[in-house]
Amino acid sequence: MRAQPRKFRSSRCFSTSACVLMLAGALVVASPSAQAQARDAKSVLKSMSDYVGSQQTIELTFDSDIEVITPQLEKIQFTNSGDALLSRPNRLRAHRVGGYADVAMVFDGKVVSILGKSVNGYAQFDAPGSLDQLFEALRVGHGVALPGGDLLLSNPYDVLVADVLEAKHIGRGVVEGVECEHLAFRNGETDWQLWVELGDAPFPRKLVITSKTMNCAPQYTMRVKSWKVGVQPAADAFTFAAPAGAQKLSADALIDLDELPQGAPIGGKP
Repeated sequence: MRAQPRKFRSSRCFSTSACVLMLAGALVVASPSAQAQARDAKSVLKSMSDYVGSQQTIELTFDSDIEVITPQLEKIQFTNSGDALLSRPNRLRAHRVGGYADVAMVFDGKVVSILGKSVNGYAQFDAPGSLDQLFEALRVGHGVALPGGDLLLSNPYDVLVADVLEAKHIGRGVVEGVECEHLAFRNGETDWQLWVELGDAPFPRKLVITSKTMNCAPQYTMRVKSWKVGVQPAADAFTFAAPAGAQKLSADALIDLDELPQGAPIGGKP
């Protein structure tokens, strides 16, 4: 595609900037005070957290996108889909598939088993404790994490607001055909947005995390396509059986079972 004439590109940028400024001005006039916005945003977040944390069993499906910035400052997005089934306090089955990995994880309350279907290899490690402890262990010690895991904690609110510097209730939005409350939060290194379903079942429907400290501000996006609560897991739902011929790997090999191809840059150079 040929580059647009400089005059057209400049005019287009000016027009877009003007629209943004006009919208910002309208929001200032029409919105309640910053304190009220923060109170409303945290109130919706607390309702979501209390509801999700109180559910004994949850089954969900999701799509996720992760962006990387190349050294040439080109933004590339990688997409995945998956599903998860959890039973509190300490059972989990999850599956994620994308263009570079097909990964299944099973936690039976004592051992975590992670199967790389695309490489026909699996790794296991001991993780006695709750799901909350598992999510933290995966994030800190093993280089893998369940997308949106913080939203599934037994008390998500305290973790989510711990480093929040600013909170806003933006308004309403629609995700997967479901009307939601649109919330925005700012931390020191990230901005994140959350869309929470309206009604008596305030599930999180979309999460966007923007990395402000990386060049070109890459984003991670997760869209929850379906939620079910009160499901009855099958008797063997959280039992791991390695496929025939699968090779047992070291726990360090889990880093290769990522959403990104090996060697993909995270943030481009300035």
